[in-house]
Amino acid sequence: MSFLGSISRSMGRSGQRAPKRPPPDPHSAPPTTTTTTSPLYLSSPFVDAALVKGNFKTIVMLPKYVDIMEWVAVNIFDFYTNLNEFYGTIAECCTPQACLTMSAGPTLSYTWINQERKSVHLPAPTYIDYVMTWIQNLLDDENVFPTKSGNDFPQAFPSTIKHVYRQLLRVFAHIYHAHYPQILHLRSEPHFNSLFAHFLAFGREYDLLEVKDLKGASSSPVGVGALWEKWREMGLLET
Repeated sequence: MSFLGSISRSMGRSGQRAPKRPPPDPHSAPPTTTTTTSPLYLSSPFVDAALVKGNFKTIVMLPKYVDIMEWVAVNIFDFYTNLNEFYGTIAECCTPQACLTMSAGPTLSYTWINQERKSVHLPAPTYIDYVMTWIQNLLDDENVFPTKSGNDFPQAFPSTIKHVYRQLLRVFAHIYHAHYPQILHLRSEPHFNSLFAHFLAFGREYDLLEVKDLKGASSSPVGVGALWEKWREMGLLET
């Protein structure tokens, strides 16, 4: 199914404002590091931890009689809200001192495009705050995410959603790379893994996920690219 080629009318949606995250604590200690050769999220039993057993294909399929634009909008809202809540639980560990850049792998740091259209490196909490604020503003904009019955989604909605998806993927990637020990400390790995697997399956189903964004370049790989491959081998995601 190609979402990007589909432009249709809204069925109306009740929107709720996503919960605010607590501000980063500049006095918190840096997260502990690990000396294992493989990231914790790729190691057993953590890589197998999930709330949903079986392939995620069935839960991302478009329900009968539901408009595709509405379905994508609602799911993106849910992904944003849930990821925002997860980040809020580890935000005190994601400080400018601990996370100097928006890293997603040992050799990869994302850059932000500033007002002068220049790529700049930002501390991860600053980058994530920019992303979450930008998405929240889109969700609050009736011209982008219509919530009233009869209002149309804009023609640019598919490309906007793809951009939103890409930025959410970067937040996931940073948490896995830099803060998975905190996820384990909270015993939240089944919840977080299930959310990310759902997110990946949804992106593949509706042409939102670019494999190059997920895997990166050979010289600068995205850490979660290996997790995606592992889950495909396990049958959680389609090959």
